[in-house]
Amino acid sequence: MKSTFKVAGLGEVLWDCFPDHQRLGGAPINFARHAQQLGIQAHAVSCVGMDDLGQKAVDELAKGGLATDLVFQHATLPTGNVQVTLDASAKPSYTITENVAWDEIPCPQPLLDVAASLDAVSFGTLAQRSEVSRETISQTIAAMPAESLKILDVNLRAPFYGKPVVDTSLGLANVLKLSDEELVVLAKYYDLTGEVEDQLRALQQRFELRLIAYTMGADGSMLMTPDQINRADAVKVQPVDSVGAGDSFTAALCVSFLSGRPLAVCNELANKVAAYVCSHHGAVPKLPDDLKEKFEVT
Repeated sequence: MKSTFKVAGLGEVLWDCFPDHQRLGGAPINFARHAQQLGIQAHAVSCVGMDDLGQKAVDELAKGGLATDLVFQHATLPTGNVQVTLDASAKPSYTITENVAWDEIPCPQPLLDVAASLDAVSFGTLAQRSEVSRETISQTIAAMPAESLKILDVNLRAPFYGKPVVDTSLGLANVLKLSDEELVVLAKYYDLTGEVEDQLRALQQRFELRLIAYTMGADGSMLMTPDQINRADAVKVQPVDSVGAGDSFTAALCVSFLSGRPLAVCNELANKVAAYVCSHHGAVPKLPDDLKEKFEVT
C-alpha cells in the first residue's frame, strides 16, 4: 500500500461573499484543502484574475500547504465570487458571478504532467459551464492513470447545469458523490425508478462506477460499490455553517478509500469530518489532531 498519495481539486476557485465577510471557496478547492489537512499531497487546479482577490486566494491556498503552481492567472477576467446567504438551519444558497477567471482554466503541458501522477481528482459540473474549462477538465482526466479515482461531485448549481454536462461528467468519472436533492434531478434525467438503492444501483451499472457516495444531510449517508452497500448515521452536532461540509465528506472518503479501509470505516470517517466542519464556521476549519490521526496510513 502506498503511504502517500497525490490528489487534485479541479475547477472553480472563488470567494464566498457573506453579508459581513469573505471566505475562499469553490467545491474542488475545498476538497483539496481538506485532503491536504488529512495528510495527502494536494494540488489546487483553477484560474484567478490578476487582481487583489486572485493574489489573496493563491496566498491563502499556499498558507494551507497546497501546491499552487497549477492555479493560473487570467489576463483579463476577474477572480470569481459568489454571494452566499444562509437560512435558519445554516443551509446556504448561492448567487454565482459569471464570466470570471475559472471559466477559462487553461490546459498546459505541466498540468497534464501532474495529472499523469495523480491518485485521485475531484471535479464537478459548475466549472463546466464554459467550453474552455470543460475541455481542460476532460483532457486532465484523460491524462490520469486508469486506476486513479475520478470523483464527480455533482454539485448542481442552478442555472449552470443540464443533462448534457451531467452525461459528459459521468462518462469521465468512476466515483460519484451526490446528495438526496441531486438524485432527484438525475432520476429525471435517466428515468430511475424504485427505491433509492435501486436508483443508485442503476447509475452504478450504467456508468460502471467503482463507488457511489450518497449523502442525506442529517439522515446520514450510503456508500455503494459493485458488491457492497454500507449505510451510516450522521454524527449529531449543532449546525453552525454547512458550507464546505459536503466537500470535506468527499475528501475524507477519498483519503480513506485510497488507503484501502473497509467501506464502513470510510463512511464513518467521512461523516465525522463533515460533522466537525458543519459545527464550525468556515468551509475549511482546522481539523483537530485526534480526528486527523484516524487517517494516518500505517
